[in-house]
Amino acid sequence: MPPQDMTTAASPSGGAAPENPGHDHLLDALQHQVAVFARRAEQTRLGGVGQVRNSMDRAAYLLLNRLDREGPMGVKALAAGMGIDSSTVTRQVAPLVDTGLVKRTSHPEDGRAVVLQLSPRGQARLEEVRASRRELMSQVTDEWSEDERDTFCTLLTRFNAALAARQAAHQPPSAG
Repeated sequence: MPPQDMTTAASPSGGAAPENPGHDHLLDALQHQVAVFARRAEQTRLGGVGQVRNSMDRAAYLLLNRLDREGPMGVKALAAGMGIDSSTVTRQVAPLVDTGLVKRTSHPEDGRAVVLQLSPRGQARLEEVRASRRELMSQVTDEWSEDERDTFCTLLTRFNAALAARQAAHQPPSAG
């Protein structure tokens, strides 16, 4: 039976005795904590604090962030970098273009190609959201040392990279 307090470690699943019960228990606890994290992150959308709280969905934030960090790029490059298909990026970018957060421009070297670029309005909006989310992270980890924050960030980055590598390795090759 799962624990009542969803922030505590998961109990072993029972059944036949595993070869390495300590290892299995740790993996059960890890998968449980990841599931709880995913649910809490979705509930709060890690949206920050103040007026900006919950005001930008995950897809928009990740797209704007990538355009800000890597500069203008085409839909295919954006999709490849995010590990999603081009049709998904096209669908997610449309409202960002409609609201003026992203603009479509001609590729500097090939005028026929279109690239997506963060607009000044998008840049300002992204910084508002980042500041709000930074404040949330500060509040949530207020009692953590800088070393603990750094370790958590390092491990979470490593975990996300491992998930991305696994996903990439298990995706069928794209047609094209």
